[in-house]
Amino acid sequence: MVEAELGRAHFQRIDETDDAQFYQMPRLVTHIDDPACQALSAFYRTHLPANGDIIDLMSSCVSHFPDDVAYRSVTGLGMNTGELDANQRLSWRIIHDLNRTPVLPFEDASFDGCAIAVSVQYLVRPIDVFAEISRVLKPLAPCIVSFSNRMFPTKAVAVWRAVGDADHGRLVEHYFIETGKFGEPEFHDMSPNPGNSDPLYVVMARRAAMVDE
Repeated sequence: MVEAELGRAHFQRIDETDDAQFYQMPRLVTHIDDPACQALSAFYRTHLPANGDIIDLMSSCVSHFPDDVAYRSVTGLGMNTGELDANQRLSWRIIHDLNRTPVLPFEDASFDGCAIAVSVQYLVRPIDVFAEISRVLKPLAPCIVSFSNRMFPTKAVAVWRAVGDADHGRLVEHYFIETGKFGEPEFHDMSPNPGNSDPLYVVMARRAAMVDE
């Protein structure tokens, strides 16, 4: 699937109205169940650097970072003020629509890690966004992209709706690879209790030590 050329049609959505309208009302929910939340938190504990500056992209009312790990700062970039205000882990809160403006409002090499939790399926220009993630990460810093089988189907892109979980993982790997700015991506099945709780998958890659511009 991802070996084929991806075109504009693959990133169309059922609902192409302004995303700001869709996300206008706060949704103060986690989008995955408690066991999946705990599994994601455990993965962050192992792979996000403590005392680092972390960016939480497509952030909401919860970041899933472990309570017992301190970070120097957590910058949340999302679509809804109410959701970001409810997120007590955030040091900084920025309203920003990545589908309208994939350029991130940060200087080069600003962050020690990046997280995108259960929302990558909504990006209409994902490779542009992933290239920007590379730009704002320090060399060898991790980017952790998690997803489950839940989504707002009218806002998820066509290619995501068309395939299953295994190909979702390959698709996210493709986003990393196509930038040419990350090391080899790793796929992890973190599903805590298959058949009895939400599945959880993670694709992680580290910003390359050297990037050819």
